Amino acid sequence: MTFLHFINCVGLASAPYFITYKYAGLADYNVFWKYIQTVFLYLFVQFCKMMVLATFFPDMDDSKFNVLIEFLKITVDLGDLIGLYIAMTQIAGKCEIKYLVAGVGWASAELIMTKFFPLWNGARGSEFDWKYIQMSLDSNITLIQYISTALLIYLYSRNDTTRFTKIITFLIALCCYRPLIADILIHTVGLGSWSLILCKAVFTAFIGLISLSLFYQTGSSYLKSSR
Repeated sequence: MTFLHFINCVGLASAPYFITYKYAGLADYNVFWKYIQTVFLYLFVQFCKMMVLATFFPDMDDSKFNVLIEFLKITVDLGDLIGLYIAMTQIAGKCEIKYLVAGVGWASAELIMTKFFPLWNGARGSEFDWKYIQMSLDSNITLIQYISTALLIYLYSRNDTTRFTKIITFLIALCCYRPLIADILIHTVGLGSWSLILCKAVFTAFIGLISLSLFYQTGSSYLKSSR
């Protein structure tokens, strides 16, 4: 029964990734190797981030929440933005393929490294726990978050989006500092686990919808010319 719970959690966490890869057209463009390269690039970026954190924030007391310290620590996540940009520069093809491969690849690597092993060790336990369902739902939110972030980075790198530079930069900053916003809400408002999942989903949907709106506003002529 516990193994079935593990299978359910893994299916809930990974099914959206498979559906996105299969039905967003990525499978038709033979980009699987680029997808794997993005996963390895993710691992390299995380290693660099750990080295920076270990160098500049050694032996920090995590029991006390300090906004400034957390802000500085999360600033290291700018490395993810650089990694996503590098991943997209290595992918040839339509703009949709660039940000989708980078976003799905990055989210898939995070799913494997931060969700799969805790699910393997915990969801097979002797007792049912809702936190593993929440972990699986959070991985779905992460998928949308990284796709949206990759799309915003792609828009920022284009030359014909200068009139939207400020709003794109602001949205990228929101994506980068989302964990800090979540921590502030937890410590100030006292959000519970389900409330936090709901807030993350609403926040990510907000970012995603605005990103898509900007994409279609700035890229309609480009898309027509490339088809």
